[in-house]
Amino acid sequence: MTRAASTFDIVALGEAMVEFNQSPSPHPESPPLYLQGFGGDTSNAAIAAARAGARVAYLTRLGTDRWGDSLMALWQRERVDTSPVLRDAQAPTGIYFVSHDAQGHHFSYARAGSAASRMQPHDLSAWREPIAQSQWLHLSGISLAISASACDTAFAAMQHARTVGTQVALDSNLRLSLWPLPRAQACIRQAVGLCDLFLPSLEDMTALTGLSQAQDIVQWSHAQGVQQVVLKLGADGALVSDGQTQQRVPGHSVQALDATGAGDCFAGNLLARRVAGDSLWDAVRYANAAAALSVQGIGAVAPMPRQDEVQRLLMKAPTA
Repeated sequence: MTRAASTFDIVALGEAMVEFNQSPSPHPESPPLYLQGFGGDTSNAAIAAARAGARVAYLTRLGTDRWGDSLMALWQRERVDTSPVLRDAQAPTGIYFVSHDAQGHHFSYARAGSAASRMQPHDLSAWREPIAQSQWLHLSGISLAISASACDTAFAAMQHARTVGTQVALDSNLRLSLWPLPRAQACIRQAVGLCDLFLPSLEDMTALTGLSQAQDIVQWSHAQGVQQVVLKLGADGALVSDGQTQQRVPGHSVQALDATGAGDCFAGNLLARRVAGDSLWDAVRYANAAAALSVQGIGAVAPMPRQDEVQRLLMKAPTA
């Protein structure tokens, strides 16, 4: 059966939040300053995909507070369709803080009881049509972890996508502060089996499976039933497999300032390029370049590049 023309290229499901990202203080003795921005992994990926030229919609719940209004305004500026967003007058929009030290970046969340965590499977009544009208549904481990009802909603969305012929992409995004490891292992394993494209990181998969070798992690992923695997290796690029061929796609050597949202930028750009017709390998090369640009600024959303910036890097920058 041939599918009708899609309204969207990508719909993403999860929790969007307001971000407060630590920025350098003007004086060493001064308390840290925080730059207000926006975050939430699948929201970041949706914006990255829109900046890369894809037609994107976002599926979530927001509070009816000013932070929720700010996120709606952000998506509208970024040309992410907000018509499926549900507003919840009984719960707040989540927020989080990012601090930085020699060990990297660290997250502190104020998201317990957030509107997005109150997602329910019956919310699919508003989301079935956008999912059916899209080429891809994108989710993450965080989409599953924020609450039991959100997890049920994510699985219902994935099942619906498979029924209507929409492809499913999953980013592992393991956050053990949100759920215990045994539940994360069981849920992510089940979710991988419902995917067409799995986007794990080496660190996540070592925690989830005990495996530390990239080849073994790719093999484990295929064993769960997913056909395409892109194992993210940070500055070393990615190991890419379509079940028949494996290829390491190198990263770009850059001076990283803040890695917040880099993986989300990678995911959104990869999906946008797949929709545009790129091979899996070429899409990963593009996504690597986009992520390399994103880590050179502060915050999850503001530094994410647009198409012309990525093309310039691809033309001039040697890979690592």
